[in-house]
Amino acid sequence: MRIGELAAVVGVTTRTVRHYHHLGLLPEPERRANGYRDYTLRHAVVLARIRRLTELGLGLAEVRDVLADDAGKELAEVLTELDEDLARQEAAIRDRRARLRTLLETEGGPAAEGPVSPELAALFRDMGQVPDSPMAAKDREVLALLETAASPEERERLMGLLGGVVGAPGGAERALGVYGLLDALADAAPDDPRVDEAARALAACIPAELVPEGTDIDQGHGFLRALYADLAPAQAEAVRRALRIATEGGS
Repeated sequence: MRIGELAAVVGVTTRTVRHYHHLGLLPEPERRANGYRDYTLRHAVVLARIRRLTELGLGLAEVRDVLADDAGKELAEVLTELDEDLARQEAAIRDRRARLRTLLETEGGPAAEGPVSPELAALFRDMGQVPDSPMAAKDREVLALLETAASPEERERLMGLLGGVVGAPGGAERALGVYGLLDALADAAPDDPRVDEAARALAACIPAELVPEGTDIDQGHGFLRALYADLAPAQAEAVRRALRIATEGGS
């Protein structure tokens, strides 16, 4: 058989046949006097087996191991490992679909900042809708960012702390009031008397454990510096004072 005939018999392309030759999976046949490869039935059998193994999900390195005379693994062992890997993938897909269902079934639909975790989506839902508050929208974006960057353990701790604030009696209402106070500072100067009021109201909503020890609250570093820069001057000053009050009991 010529290479095109072999490929047609097995249902692959001639490029695939040449690739398998290059990788050493399919032995090179004898060549005719005119230089063309002369494939035998044995080549077709091996090529068909390669196709079956790859369709099962084996990588070409695993296929080579199965085909080699001195294979390091028996076929049953390779297929068992493949089955276990597929089972892990199935479990991961089921988990992802469960999370998607939770988000899709959330009252009011997925959060605009989504996709976020079901826990953060529930927190947003408990907070209620604040359609006209730029600070509320910014806060949700920041929380989605923090959740994404955090480790699973830190994410759980963060959601626990914030859930305690919102879930406390009157917690959601207090948080909504803080958004209003901060929104009012959008065009104010940092020494505006309303800054202190907003700072104290915000501090009442910030668990001291939320801020890592040793954080430079006044100047900020990394994320905190970027947050200050993203706020209006008076808003940044209010946040700065609130963090100081929450963590140090200062004023």
